[in-house]
Amino acid sequence: MLSYIVRRLMWTPILLLFVSAIVFTLGHYGPGDPVQIQLGQHFTEERAERIRESRGLNDPVAQQYLRYVWNALQGDFGESTQFQGRGVTELLGPKLKVSAQLFLAAALITIGIGVPLGFYTALKQGSWQDPTIVSGSLVLDAMPVFLTAPYLIIIFALKLDWVSVSGWGGFFNPQIILPALVIGLPGVAIFTRIMRSSTLDVLGQDYVRTARSKGVPEHVVNYRHVARIALIPILTLIGFSLAGLLGGAFIVELIFGIPGVGRFTLDALFARDFPVIMAVSLIGAASLVMANLIVDILYSIIDPRIRYQ
Repeated sequence: MLSYIVRRLMWTPILLLFVSAIVFTLGHYGPGDPVQIQLGQHFTEERAERIRESRGLNDPVAQQYLRYVWNALQGDFGESTQFQGRGVTELLGPKLKVSAQLFLAAALITIGIGVPLGFYTALKQGSWQDPTIVSGSLVLDAMPVFLTAPYLIIIFALKLDWVSVSGWGGFFNPQIILPALVIGLPGVAIFTRIMRSSTLDVLGQDYVRTARSKGVPEHVVNYRHVARIALIPILTLIGFSLAGLLGGAFIVELIFGIPGVGRFTLDALFARDFPVIMAVSLIGAASLVMANLIVDILYSIIDPRIRYQ
């Protein structure tokens, strides 16, 4: 297992270099001039040329990229072109903390509701609960974020006055409830269906029938022999669903006025703030790599039959 983890970690810098090279090239040759956008109405070619010269933007692209990689390895992602004199790390740090808390709350809702529902519907196959729960979860999945958010705001904030819908108070503040629900509820249907089909597949295995024939209590069979193995596809789904939750968080942060990475990234895109865009891209790629590595490790913990060489 240790050698497998080391090999996976050794591939991470190569992947990040690949991602950074693509994003850097697209940013350099893409439409729009960040210096012109920064100067706005005060743009003159003389001023723009001085800024480009001071930042090394007139150097060859390869030289600019190597300089960026060298600085990034030392923890320096450059200065924001939108916020003069402020480093990207300084700007991103607090916003990453906010988005991570929102993402964690949404993931807890998606997994905490979807997995038990899927397991329960599989055990209730053939009863009225099975199609009712699956159909209800599909309705939630079919509702887009820009429709779910206003409805929840109207019901829980305006009508019932239970929570506030603007600003941010941290992970344990009631303000996180509505945005976390908007992000997390659509994924409940996916986890419910995957967990249901996985559980039904495990229920038909010989070792489950053998355990029951030996007189093992039904709750022990269900939760020790069935649920544990049925969770393996769920782990795979968790790894692949990270990007989807992150994309949904961008929209929700705009709707609820949450000072997270989503709003900051969109502002950086419009302002052509390449240092911020590069940093967000690298952080996103590294997060996905680490998340999938953790999922692979959890495979061997849940199912002892899985071993990595």
